[in-house]
Amino acid sequence: MSTIRVGVVRGGPSSEYDVSLKTGAAVLKNLPERYAPVDILISKNGEWYAGGLPTRPEKILPHVDVVLNALHGAYGEDGTFQQMLEAHGVPYTGSGSLSSAIGMNKSLARKRFEEAGMKIPYGMVLHADEYEEGGEHFVFDLFRRFPQPSVVKPLSSGSSVGVRIAHTLGELSEALEYAFSFGDAVLIEEYIRGREATCGVVDNFRGYDTNALLPIEIIKPKMSRFFDYDAKYGGESQELCPSPNFSQEEKQMIEKLAVQAHQAIGARHYSRSDFIVSPRGIYILEINTL
Repeated sequence: MSTIRVGVVRGGPSSEYDVSLKTGAAVLKNLPERYAPVDILISKNGEWYAGGLPTRPEKILPHVDVVLNALHGAYGEDGTFQQMLEAHGVPYTGSGSLSSAIGMNKSLARKRFEEAGMKIPYGMVLHADEYEEGGEHFVFDLFRRFPQPSVVKPLSSGSSVGVRIAHTLGELSEALEYAFSFGDAVLIEEYIRGREATCGVVDNFRGYDTNALLPIEIIKPKMSRFFDYDAKYGGESQELCPSPNFSQEEKQMIEKLAVQAHQAIGARHYSRSDFIVSPRGIYILEINTL
């Protein structure tokens, strides 16, 4: 039997380039010996390299049997990369193009979650044109009518990139300006106090079509307001698994909700969903298809 050639694709044009490099490096390091790895790097400018040499998708993709997608954020997680692989007829890991697009767009994902009967924070989508046209009046009106504190985040991003929590008018203004620097649409949600949890899901694992892994409680650094990008990748946060702070009922509910979220967007192979466990219930924040 011939060796399966696995194209590990990392890097990419998104703001999560560095995270993707780390993911790809970890995959290359731990790929079983029965597979032949092909290290494919996409630069921030969209240039392709294989083994350090310049290449093009149509040149390198015919030489791999499957692509292991290690691209985070825009292009790699939003369905764009998946569509390109589908056009070339190359099998790949992770969700398909449509499910990836839904998972990356927080508004579309929220709609699927709500239709599945899951709790989501109160929120609304803001667009750059109304923000730019309204100026300070727009921000003041939003602060007055939207529940505060609030969470402001780019509509399509991962790894908590561009996310801020606003308590004051000044903080809301800064949060909006920052979030809009990542795209032309922003999601603002009510801030829900509680314990942060994340739960992975794997298809066809341990005898289940869709199996939830043990929930992980995220303990953010004392100086962080939430589990932001620096907290995630700075090494200062704690991950408790199993968590002594979740009841058995809460753990089971988180697992159930993670599976529901996975199925709600039609995810494939694996996913990871983030939650807030509060006295008002367990709220899903978002799903990550990578």
